Amino acid sequence: MDLSSADVVHYRDLAIGILTEFGIKIIAAIIFWVLGRWLIGVAVRMVEKSLVRQKLDATVLRYIGSVITVTLNVLLVIGILGYFGVQTTTFAALIAAGGVAIGLAWSGLLANFAAGAFIIVLRPFKVGDFVSVAGTVGTIKEIGLFVTGINTPDNVLTLIGNNKIFGDVIQNFTANPYRRVELKAQLAGSTDHRSAIALLKEKIAAIPNVLAEPAVDVEILEFNLVGPVLAVRPYCHNDNYWQVYFDTNKTIRESFGEAGFASPMPAQAVIVQQHA
Repeated sequence: MDLSSADVVHYRDLAIGILTEFGIKIIAAIIFWVLGRWLIGVAVRMVEKSLVRQKLDATVLRYIGSVITVTLNVLLVIGILGYFGVQTTTFAALIAAGGVAIGLAWSGLLANFAAGAFIIVLRPFKVGDFVSVAGTVGTIKEIGLFVTGINTPDNVLTLIGNNKIFGDVIQNFTANPYRRVELKAQLAGSTDHRSAIALLKEKIAAIPNVLAEPAVDVEILEFNLVGPVLAVRPYCHNDNYWQVYFDTNKTIRESFGEAGFASPMPAQAVIVQQHA
């Protein structure tokens, strides 16, 4: 079928109109996206500044900032799709259905997310605390949406799932103003334990960063074949724990040597019987 010049002009104008309309929408969508991203950044910064003025913890700030950013970006995408004529209600239903499917597939990931929220709210620890969580000891570096980063004493960054942390024992060594160092000192059976106890209390109390109150505990803990075993327990601030730990060990060794106490050696009685 031959097209007349009028038909050609009509279809050309129709194509130009469609392309023009589509091009305008594309340009508008790009503008909306750039402007929306900028507004999201402004909104997040305003919220963070407001929370900083309220002296909110840095961990909570990062967590809230991440949640707000993700939520506003999703709303921005839905708005742009709605501008193109996509039924956002259908899109929302698809998101919900996809969320259910993803939730079933990634239940562990969502459990970590929920546990992270509980950690933020209940605050068993914060960034900078020295803790023992899920069998790992170290300093909290960051509490994320799904994992918590811990720097171990040997300077290794360890990432642990929030759900594993929240479902296990949490020990926060920084929560209290001081902690106790627990050591043992072996005495020979011939050594006067009263003199040894008095000597250690005096020497260990003089170690730098050992607290005067509570006072150093030195008492008989148990007995073995060598002799009595003393429990040696000075108190110190958490920051000085290892310094006090090692200095106390040196003090036990040097004090006993200077006092001339007998070296603890295992002794066995051997009975020899001769039969005629």
